[in-house]
Amino acid sequence: MTAEKKNPMCDISITKLCLNICVGESGDRLTRAAKVLEQLSGQEPCFSKARFTVRSFGIRRNEKISCWCTIRGAKAEEILERGLKVKEYELWRGCFSDEGNFGFGIDEHIDLGIKYDPSIGIYGMDFYVVLGRPGYRVRYRRKQKTRIGTKHKVTKEEAQKWFQAKFDGILTNKKN
Repeated sequence: MTAEKKNPMCDISITKLCLNICVGESGDRLTRAAKVLEQLSGQEPCFSKARFTVRSFGIRRNEKISCWCTIRGAKAEEILERGLKVKEYELWRGCFSDEGNFGFGIDEHIDLGIKYDPSIGIYGMDFYVVLGRPGYRVRYRRKQKTRIGTKHKVTKEEAQKWFQAKFDGILTNKKN
């Protein structure tokens, strides 16, 4: 055996992609933002409520202020590819967390290929990608939960290398 075999349990993949649009108010703008997420993901978004009242922002406690959805599988990779194309495959090193996840935001949803609709308007959104390896399920399953070893966890450096290899991404030291 001259060729070294790579362990398939060490392969990094996208566990989930979280999309979030925070409008900061309930009502018509929030329902239009939910339509944008539904067009993009093909699934019905969930709504988040304000945790406390902030009078300067004009929001009250338990008022719906944002919508989000979680996407998994091939659809997540496709939407992430479109989001990174908007950012020109260039991310700031600070976008990566110590647990090996990363996130970024875009200013206009129409850059993702969604046709502009004057009745909806233009919304920005946040992308957050959770990376994992095969075997991460043992941490979250209902029965016989257990810890994941430190060598099996995805680190910040591994996530950055995965991003550069998978998407030919560029990491910058300056915030965009």
